[in-house]
Amino acid sequence: MNGWQTLLYKETLRFWKVAFQTIAGPVLTAMLYLLIFGHALESHVKVYDQISYTAFLVPGLAMMSLLQNAFANSSSSLIMSKVMGNLVFLLLTPLSYMHWFVAYVGASVVRGLIVGLGVFAVSAFFTDISFVAPVWIVVFAVMGAALMGTLGLIAGLWAEKFDQLAAFQNFVVMPMTFLSGVFYSIHSLPAFWQGVSHFNPFFYMIDGFRYGFFGVSDVSPWLSFWVVGGSLLLVSGIAIQLLRTGYKIRS
Repeated sequence: MNGWQTLLYKETLRFWKVAFQTIAGPVLTAMLYLLIFGHALESHVKVYDQISYTAFLVPGLAMMSLLQNAFANSSSSLIMSKVMGNLVFLLLTPLSYMHWFVAYVGASVVRGLIVGLGVFAVSAFFTDISFVAPVWIVVFAVMGAALMGTLGLIAGLWAEKFDQLAAFQNFVVMPMTFLSGVFYSIHSLPAFWQGVSHFNPFFYMIDGFRYGFFGVSDVSPWLSFWVVGGSLLLVSGIAIQLLRTGYKIRS
């Protein structure tokens, strides 16, 4: 393996060695959401015709878990390396900033996809899942994981302490994820909050992803594709620039 492949392997092995915590834990959390919300609201909420509320929940929960874990992978790895002081060993290598970017984001995509697949595997015991447009499923899963892995990379570079990273996750990532239509369709919201939801890129990731399963969505999947793609290019440009200048890692 060359340099970036070795770093990618190291970052993948880092979360795989504690898979009970990094993979099984998030899958269990998603299943608890499915059991509680699905059982409590199955007979009270109808989002799309011919689609049960439990089936509606599954793609949203899978994507939410995918996004949160992709973010956690890159952000936690960087902040731990900075706090423990072993980041210097990476700085001594001839790896370029693009190698860092590909390895950290790549490992985040791998973890996010594994968690998402785990949620689907367990969800099959609770409801039937259709796959109307599988290409859209793959596109939004990969793009969403890459976007959140890149955002986690930015957060990890910015944060100097664990509480700063926790604040970023609790006050930015978590609210935007829960307010993105995981548990509801935005058409059930008042007009004002529907408008606000359209400024949340997380909504487009989940809505486009859900379209791949049911063939219906709140907005066009092409609109979601361009919003998510544009957001990915924006945060990737920021992350690459921060890595290129050595922001908070070379001082």
